[in-house]
Amino acid sequence: MEYNHLLVDNSHPQICLLTISAPKSLNALNLDILKELNTFIDHLDKTVRVLIITGDGPKSFVAGADIAQMQGFSEAESLEFSRFGAGVFKKLEDLEIPVIAAINGFALGGGCELALACDIRIASENAVFGQPEVKLGIIPGFSGTYRLSKIVGQGLAKELIYTGNNIKANEALRVGLVNTVVPQPELIDYCLKVATDILHAAPIAVKYAKKSINENYDLSAKEAIELENQYFSKCFSTKDQKEGMSAFLEKRKALYINE
Repeated sequence: MEYNHLLVDNSHPQICLLTISAPKSLNALNLDILKELNTFIDHLDKTVRVLIITGDGPKSFVAGADIAQMQGFSEAESLEFSRFGAGVFKKLEDLEIPVIAAINGFALGGGCELALACDIRIASENAVFGQPEVKLGIIPGFSGTYRLSKIVGQGLAKELIYTGNNIKANEALRVGLVNTVVPQPELIDYCLKVATDILHAAPIAVKYAKKSINENYDLSAKEAIELENQYFSKCFSTKDQKEGMSAFLEKRKALYINE
């Protein structure tokens, strides 16, 4: 599959490195890029067990949505655009494999929302996060009001969204918006290390763990615990569980194969 604005690197076994590439606009998301991202997700190779997403160039992960494209939208057109972008990000969030955001530079607006839709967020020291939409007369449209409050809490999410102010990488780490901050030259290598650590785990167990975490997002405690119980028990019908526990008892390294 060929793309105009996506660079796909499959050189690392079972890991796909996806780069959003529109450097002249600091990788701002327009409809064409969103459509390509949607197509990429639909056709992601089944052998891939971890996806890493980053932005092209040292200055920006994704600087936001394309303001020039959005400026003339009608209310109906903006609703369609918002629903499509939010749908793409939900599809990304719902992938059965872990998704790591390698965030270099600006992650603003739609870029911050893209990072929020990923499972793990690793930032370089020059990363900057924000939802500046109110300064443009709009609000976040790709699920930012929902996911940001889930991750950093309603109070801080409201402050960031109401003011439109940005925060830098170390502050993002302090408030739990990112998992780790690393020097920019080490960003991709660090993300590849995390991805490799994931590859050492049982793939079906990782899949069920992700499903349990994502699906219990809005459940009551009782419902969430029961959901976890169900996915826990499902593991016992898999080859991964048989291999993992046998390897542990036999004091050897487990050998997992995608089922």
